[in-house]
Amino acid sequence: EGQLAGQPVKLAEYQKRFIRGALADGIMVGVLSIGRGNAKTATSAGIGLGALMGVWDDQPKREIIIAARNRDQAKTAFGFVVGFVQGLPEAEQELFTIRRGYKLEVEYSANGGGLLRVIPADGKSILGGAPTLAILDERAAWERDKGDALENAILSGLGKRNGRALIISTSAPDDANTFSKWLDDPPPGTYRQEHRPPFGLPADDLESLLEANPGAAEGIGASPEWLVAQARRAIARGGSALASFRNLNRNERVSTEDRSVLVTVDEWLSAEVAPDDLPERAGPCVLGVDLGGSRSMSAAAFYWPDTGRLEAVGTFPAFPSLQDRGEADGVSGRYVEMNERGELSTMGENTVPPGPWLASLVKLADGANLACIVGDRFRHAEFVEAMNKAGLRVPFIWRGFGWKDGSEDIERFRRALFDGEVKVAPSMLLRSAFADAITLVDPAGNHKLAKARSLGRIDAAAAAVLAVAEGMRRKAAPARNARAPVWA
Repeated sequence: EGQLAGQPVKLAEYQKRFIRGALADGIMVGVLSIGRGNAKTATSAGIGLGALMGVWDDQPKREIIIAARNRDQAKTAFGFVVGFVQGLPEAEQELFTIRRGYKLEVEYSANGGGLLRVIPADGKSILGGAPTLAILDERAAWERDKGDALENAILSGLGKRNGRALIISTSAPDDANTFSKWLDDPPPGTYRQEHRPPFGLPADDLESLLEANPGAAEGIGASPEWLVAQARRAIARGGSALASFRNLNRNERVSTEDRSVLVTVDEWLSAEVAPDDLPERAGPCVLGVDLGGSRSMSAAAFYWPDTGRLEAVGTFPAFPSLQDRGEADGVSGRYVEMNERGELSTMGENTVPPGPWLASLVKLADGANLACIVGDRFRHAEFVEAMNKAGLRVPFIWRGFGWKDGSEDIERFRRALFDGEVKVAPSMLLRSAFADAITLVDPAGNHKLAKARSLGRIDAAAAAVLAVAEGMRRKAAPARNARAPVWA
C-alpha cells in the first residue's frame, strides 16, 4: 500500500530492533509503543505471516491470533497479512486459503500447516485455544474489562505450546491502563520498546516528534514536515485536537477527554516557569487545604495573589510505603520520585495527623503573611481541632466541593490560569493531580471537581483551586479606604 506499493519491503532500524528483541530466546511477550503511522501493525503482521509459514516456529498445526478491540479494527492487520501473501510467488500463494466471511482466517497447508485468525476483545472467544503467536493490536484502546479478560485468556493459552505475544499500540491516556503497566512494570520474559518523548515539550518540537515517530526519518509514514505542520494546526485549534495529537502522534500519555477535564495539559504547562523565574513571595498568602481521610493524601497549596506565585505539597501516611502506594494506584514509582523532588512527604502511621500537619505547613510558609486558610466545610470539626493544636490564629473560609461553591471556584481558577495570573515551578505532584482531575457538569452548566479514575489523586489540584479562587476573590474586592478621624 501507499507510495512505495510494489517495491521490496525494507525494514527500518527500529523495526529490526523490535523483531530481534521480541523473538529473542527467553522472551514471551514483546511490547511496542510508538506513534501512529509508524508501521507497527504492518511489522507485527509480517511476523505473523512468518509464524504461519513456520519460519519462526516449525511446530505442526500452528495457531496465530490477531486480537483487537473489535473485528473492524483487526481487519487492518488482517489486510496486511493478505497483502504480504499476495506478494509471494504464485506457487507459494496456492498453499494459502483466505476466508473473508464471518470469520477472517488465513490457512497454510505446507510445513506442518497453520491457521491465522482474527478475534474481537471477548475473552470467551479464545478459551480452549493454544496459540503459538498472538498479536494484540492497539492494546491501549481496548475496553478495560473485556480487554483484560481477552489478554489473560491469550497469555494463559500461550503456555501450552511455548508461544509468544506481541502487544503493540500507541500510548495509553493514563498510567492505570493495562498497556501502560506492561511498559512501566514489565514482568520477567518481557521485551519492551517505547518511543515516547519527555513530558512538557512543545507539541511542534521536531526532535521529540522524531523520537515518537522514528519512521519519519526513514521514509515510513508521515514526513517530518507534515508532523510539524499538523502539530502547529493542533496548537492553533487547542482542546481535543491538541490532546489527540499529543496522544496519537507524539505518543504521550495524555487524556483525550478534554471536554470534561479541569484544564488540559497544555493549559497547565503554560503556567510553569523555571525556578529562577518564579515570582517572589510578596503580599498576603492564601493557603488552600484538602484534608485527606484515613490512608489518603492530604494536600496544601500556597498562593500569593499579588505576584501569582503558587506552591503545592502533599503528604501521605507512612504505611504503606510510597512505592507500595504507587503500585496500588497504578503509577509505579511516581510517588517515590515526588518524594525525591521534595513535593511529597510522609507523616504519621496509618493517617496524617491534622494538627502536626498544619503546623508543618506554617513552617513551609517560612514567615509568609498568611491571610486565610480555605478548606472543605464538611471537615469543619477536624479543621477546628487541627488549627487549635497547631496554634493557628488566622481566618478560616469554608468552601463546598458541590455545584454551588465548586462551580465558582473552578471558573475563577480557570480565569486566573488563562490570564497568566498563576506561576508555578515544574511540579510532578500538580501535573499528576491535574491529569486525573475532571469536572462533572449539571444540566445548568455548573461544574464540580471529580476524579477521572477511581485510583487518581486530585488532592493537590483541589487545594490549588481553593487557594487560587480565594486569591482572585480577594484581589477583585474593592479596597477599603479608612476615613480620616474627625476631632470634636
